[in-house]
Amino acid sequence: MQDADLLIHSAEMMATMKGHSGCPARREEMSKIGLIKDGAVAIQAGKITAVGTTEEVLAGGWIGPKTIRISAKGKVITPGFVDPHTHALYAGSRENELSLKLKGVPYLEILKQGGGILATVRSTKQATDEEIKAQTSHRLQTMLCLGTTTVEVKSGYGLTLDEEMRALRLIKELDSELVIDLVPTFMGAHAVPPGYSEEEFTNYIIEVVLPKIATHTQAEFCDVFCEPGVFSLNSSERILAKAQQLRFKLKIHADELTAAGGAELAAKLSVTSAEHLLQTSDEGIAALAKQGVIAVLLPATSFNLAKNTYARARAMISAGVPVALATDSNPGSSPTESMPLVLTLACLYLRLTPEEALTAATINAAHAIGRADQIGSLEVGKQGDVLILDIPNLNYLPYHFGSSPIGTVIKRGSVVWSASDTLDVISAKVGEG
Repeated sequence: MQDADLLIHSAEMMATMKGHSGCPARREEMSKIGLIKDGAVAIQAGKITAVGTTEEVLAGGWIGPKTIRISAKGKVITPGFVDPHTHALYAGSRENELSLKLKGVPYLEILKQGGGILATVRSTKQATDEEIKAQTSHRLQTMLCLGTTTVEVKSGYGLTLDEEMRALRLIKELDSELVIDLVPTFMGAHAVPPGYSEEEFTNYIIEVVLPKIATHTQAEFCDVFCEPGVFSLNSSERILAKAQQLRFKLKIHADELTAAGGAELAAKLSVTSAEHLLQTSDEGIAALAKQGVIAVLLPATSFNLAKNTYARARAMISAGVPVALATDSNPGSSPTESMPLVLTLACLYLRLTPEEALTAATINAAHAIGRADQIGSLEVGKQGDVLILDIPNLNYLPYHFGSSPIGTVIKRGSVVWSASDTLDVISAKVGEG
């Protein structure tokens, strides 16, 4: 037995999220987070080799003279956050739209005026690869410092074959260059560009873009903005059906602005996740639950749009819909990289408990991007993605907002970020010094 490379020990409490790797947590399962007092986790060659109390892990034979030891005394250990819905790859910003929103101009009206998504399409097209990567890398590094260790990134600010291919290539390059893991999603159906009707652009996506993207295997998922005024139910179904035929896994932006049947379509197509869901009907919620579609909820978007409309998370959980959380990081409706903020908003406005929010931001979020067998919980054999939170208990995580609770971020068993320049790393026996 080789010595573990890293031991994190003596945590005030450790949330393992154990037991939900096979299928996402639902109903009361979302409150079962596998708490261990005086918790410890050992990691060797990037994988978790032992989880339990400090005494149990020390007795397991994994700890030797070469093991780096980090004390988490008085702190909380959790899996790294998983952010399953972002639009983080783009150039430019849209702070100029804030005044329009404050005046009550609807989002779809801003889009019709050439703003919104189309404004970011223009700025991204005009930027060089290096400029896009530099701006996106900064956002992703911020996410990492805020505890996100895996993030889904959508294309969608290209809207042509060449630009969408470019976006997916840059996501792949950033994935290979950065510590944080990226999961690429093709979202060419993000908006209808000038010069096309909805039907013409839908045909272009189906006949030209999707087959080419599939040939280059640059994306794992296909997503579409299903909303009246953007892509109708019929157009969305046609795009997703073609993507499914080409062996993409499916996601859908659904029922964000109106209850237009997006959730029902998500259930019909058995998509991996339906996202936003602010206006989803009782029938839509029942359909999602029956089919086991994961609801990815985005409270930071609701907060930023200031409409006081949030997804009905409690109704979803009661119905048996597995719920996940994400930032929706994008330049228009949710310009944030902070999963800790999302957990706070989820508790305050979605009425999740801290335990449910943590489940939604870790193991259920991992299911939403097809990675629950690798990440999202602290279990033997999984990737060593671990957070040491500088808080005394789990309630403190959503309770205290406006500053980061992240003390240390560990990715694949290596410390990649710490809030302290004098991280408590020792080589002596646990308990000495």
